[in-house]
Amino acid sequence: MEEQYSNGPEGVGAMPTPNGTKNEKKPKGEFGFLIGLLVGFVVTFLLCVVVVGGVLVYVLLVNGKVINYSSTQKLKLLDKTIHSYYLNEDEISDEDLENGMYSGMMSALGDPYSVYYTKEEFQEMMESTAGTFCGVGLYLSQDAETGIVKVSRPISGTPGEAAGILAEDILIKVDGEDIAGQTLDVVVSKVKGEEGTHVLLTFMRGEEELEFDVVRAKIQVQTVDHEMKDEANKIGYIRIAEFDDVTYSQFMEALEDLKSQGMKSLVLDLRSNPGGNVSTVCQIADELLPEGLIVYTEDKNRNREDMKSDANQAYTGPMVVLVDGNSASAAEILTGAIKDYGLGTIVGTTTFGKGIVQRIIPLGDGTAVKITVEDYYTPKGNNIHKIGIEPDVEVEFDSDLYLKDKTDNQLEKGLEILRK
Repeated sequence: MEEQYSNGPEGVGAMPTPNGTKNEKKPKGEFGFLIGLLVGFVVTFLLCVVVVGGVLVYVLLVNGKVINYSSTQKLKLLDKTIHSYYLNEDEISDEDLENGMYSGMMSALGDPYSVYYTKEEFQEMMESTAGTFCGVGLYLSQDAETGIVKVSRPISGTPGEAAGILAEDILIKVDGEDIAGQTLDVVVSKVKGEEGTHVLLTFMRGEEELEFDVVRAKIQVQTVDHEMKDEANKIGYIRIAEFDDVTYSQFMEALEDLKSQGMKSLVLDLRSNPGGNVSTVCQIADELLPEGLIVYTEDKNRNREDMKSDANQAYTGPMVVLVDGNSASAAEILTGAIKDYGLGTIVGTTTFGKGIVQRIIPLGDGTAVKITVEDYYTPKGNNIHKIGIEPDVEVEFDSDLYLKDKTDNQLEKGLEILRK
């Protein structure tokens, strides 16, 4: 879960666009690299001059901590070595080296959710805030342990769906480049691109390797789908694909439409929902929960912040929530709160288990970092990180049955529960 934006379809986000920055030339060689090191730190710094053994030494203080002289000398030596000896030195730039250094620092945290974004990557995320982006129309997810990137589902009516890409297809290459070891955000930035351009995507489907040459298009992100699933029993159905800026208004439109049709009970489908904005999921939870705690977070100093709902509920009827192993983060906040309040029956399989919060921090030069800042807890005080939420009624998805005649056995179980 991220406080500022959502890892949605091919990186759809909800981050306000900051003022642009000038694209200035950087000095080449070792001095340009060291200057990059200094400007890369977006924290208060002081450059102190001291004399040690008759030698002038520059000491960088970052938030009061010393980055010692030997470290800066080592960086200088590494830069010199690369420019002096590296065989393909003409294929790299000082900017590449700087970005690699910053990415390496974030990677050293050992946290798959904490990453560094270049100017281009950050700008692409910010451009997605309006609920539109240029890409092929796939919801992608990444296994935190293995790093495998797979399709959660293609977006209806998009080039990805038209090409025949299916849920559970494992992405292995983008334009012939092996993506192993790359973060989801980096992969997403490569899948996206200008409208009308081609991207070659290579997937594994079982033991078969498949290539799809897809033309990127402008994708209008519809994060909420709804319909009346059972007219006789007036069972409504709302599927939330992710929690983006546009999701709350779309959810309310869906809910009001179903209520106008006489809805008596509701299936809320959060399967393959990777999460998204804290504020968005709390807005939706506020419409479903009674007055009280929705979720609370704690930072590294155990400072607690409570998110609460008021007494005004837009829906109070019977409810089933569908979840699976790809229901993560903000989807687990909503699921956990509904379960803790006993407002609905959770059906499906154990959720992903992401009980931490990330924050996007712009670095002032067009780049940014996403960094894990808090744990979150359900109303009853449960942290589900690496554990997930167990369903009340466990139902494994029958993919063979679905491929045979489109029967969704998890949904059918939910409808059965509400018909009783």
